[in-house]
Amino acid sequence: MQTLLNPIRFPIPVHSRGKEEPYYGRLIGQLTEFAHGIKGTVYAVDESTIFIKGFAYDGLGPDAYFWVGNSPRPSPEGYIIPYPEDYVGRDPPILQAHNNTDIILRLPMGKRIRDIRWLSVWCRRFTVDFGEVFIPPGLEVPKPRVLPEFKRLAHGLRSSNISVLDAKTFYIPNLHYDGAGPDAYFWVGNGSEPNIMGIKVPNEMGSLEPLRGYQGEDIEIQLPGNLTVYDIDWLAVWCVEYRHNFGHVFIPTDLDVPPALGQTKIPPPWWYKPTTTTPKPEHNNCREMLGGRLQVKWEIQGDNVIVDLYGKIREDQYMAFGLSGAQGRSQMIGGDVVVAFYDNKKRIFWAEDYYMSHLSQCDGKHGVCPDRKIGGRNDVMVISGDRKNGVTSVRFTRPLQTNEPVNDRAIPTDREISVIGAIGPLNTEKEANAHLHNGMDATVDDIQINFSSKNDHSCVASIYDLKEENNVKSWPQMKIVGETKITARIGPTGGKRGYTPLTGIPSWGIAWYMNDKLIPEIYVERNKTYTFVVEGGDEPAQPARYHPLYICDSPEGGYGQLSEAERARQTVYAGVETDPEGYKNPTGVGRYCEWKHLTIDKSSEIETFENYMKTLYLECDENRQPGYLNWTVDMNTPDLVYYQCYTHKNLGWKIHVVNPGQLPYSQKSSFGTKLPAPTAIFLIALGFIYTIANEMMSNYKYA
Repeated sequence: MQTLLNPIRFPIPVHSRGKEEPYYGRLIGQLTEFAHGIKGTVYAVDESTIFIKGFAYDGLGPDAYFWVGNSPRPSPEGYIIPYPEDYVGRDPPILQAHNNTDIILRLPMGKRIRDIRWLSVWCRRFTVDFGEVFIPPGLEVPKPRVLPEFKRLAHGLRSSNISVLDAKTFYIPNLHYDGAGPDAYFWVGNGSEPNIMGIKVPNEMGSLEPLRGYQGEDIEIQLPGNLTVYDIDWLAVWCVEYRHNFGHVFIPTDLDVPPALGQTKIPPPWWYKPTTTTPKPEHNNCREMLGGRLQVKWEIQGDNVIVDLYGKIREDQYMAFGLSGAQGRSQMIGGDVVVAFYDNKKRIFWAEDYYMSHLSQCDGKHGVCPDRKIGGRNDVMVISGDRKNGVTSVRFTRPLQTNEPVNDRAIPTDREISVIGAIGPLNTEKEANAHLHNGMDATVDDIQINFSSKNDHSCVASIYDLKEENNVKSWPQMKIVGETKITARIGPTGGKRGYTPLTGIPSWGIAWYMNDKLIPEIYVERNKTYTFVVEGGDEPAQPARYHPLYICDSPEGGYGQLSEAERARQTVYAGVETDPEGYKNPTGVGRYCEWKHLTIDKSSEIETFENYMKTLYLECDENRQPGYLNWTVDMNTPDLVYYQCYTHKNLGWKIHVVNPGQLPYSQKSSFGTKLPAPTAIFLIALGFIYTIANEMMSNYKYA
């Protein structure tokens, strides 16, 4: 929340087809005054933001707040909209006096304007309504608009679909540009094509310097001065010196986006920048988990529980804490947890509500999924966060009872309940990836907490005193060269020696084993046929055991998770067929075989993959058959493709494609070291000469 600043205004040589100024959003109505000089005009800015123009209040109410609810009239059944939003302390501050103040209110806990029926200035102590306004039924609020991606014309410019967040703000995800233009800028203007009569737009840092290179970054830019999206026909990247358009996107004429009141620069309730002070809970509750790497502190306040989560984690990791899927033991399946981390790219702290229906990667319906991806909502709100000395701390609040019967569980206040915790890697979408199940990355013993406790403190040491983990060396990258029959099975990723250090990509916890090698790089020849014996599962109803094999040009895979637009950007070479009705179906399916640990994952203790395999055993579905995927490598196949999983991302790795007869030399010496071809030929010849000489000497000896 913030008080609006007067915008800088200067003449812009463009026509206007926009809203009448000033534009504050969809009118809700005037605040009706009952007491204390309440005044103000209320607007719906977007689905979760309210703007009050000219708010007045004498500040004399002893316990007054902005208050919203869904009852027929304002009543104690409502809840607070904190103002200001970036307050310091445990409780929102009591509403202070205002005289003709412009105020932005962000609805808390993921609520939308459609979820409420009124806004009030309400005194909790005396249950008195000082002033109110009712939301008109069926009110259509302005919404952000999604546009196509940049047209790709020059210098590698491309992006994902661009969004108009409000009348002045563009969100450009996955922006790529080589930075080689000598005088290039974001550029807006009028006409059927970008032209020299445009206007420079500052970059995401507010600078008008020529654009630097971008490598898949997500950025926001804002139109300068009083210019709005209603005044322009296109957004481009334009080189002023050479009058050259590198790429552009057109602006529709039927926009109905939120006004630019600064709300898009205010993070949503679960996004907060680092703070230097985190108030301590009144009650001294603290519990250690994962060998002291995770500490949780908690306190119930009203209908919510406030949690302080501390984790000795890297910036590419998350920490998770919540309710176990079963009372009396540590169980991930059925667990209701909060995943928290620091996003070093956006420089914000994040916490999200997760539900775990299966121990598999989220496919949009099943697995370890954020609630919002499977029909629920994020009921968690971040209060503050900090990161220092290798420790991330996030304070958040969530309701004791969310009224989401499928994805959320109620937190009891009259007894102990089993809880779980975990630390693991974030994937490329900043979502929780698989963690190890070794007692140091996830709870294995039953831990129970009574959330109503007031002095349950068993933390014995400062988490800041924990020493950094010792680095372990990854195993060498394995290869398969010249083999035309390859068996594909599932197995563990090898922890800190396997998938992630080999690929640089966070793993889900399982990976492809090709001919019993962990994600080897495979070398194939064009115009040759290869047979993959697939044992990755053939039952879609069991997502944790369903991994169809396919070959594509994506280093991530997961074709079955993608939208049609995303699928269009991925080329599939084998393993997916289109049925007569146009549906894509995986064909690389067969019985499920998995390499499993005899005890626990011992990858960090074992220096060679060969010895690591001795700690695994193979378990296959009985009475089921493997599948077969035949791939004849076309002469037009690129030099680098990937074997992947159709339903999940990041299980496979590289396939190198070469012309016939150009496979790299693969013979090994007796010590298992690959030798260059000339060296190997010389040694073979030397051995042959030695054998002949030996026979000649023998014949001479007995002659």
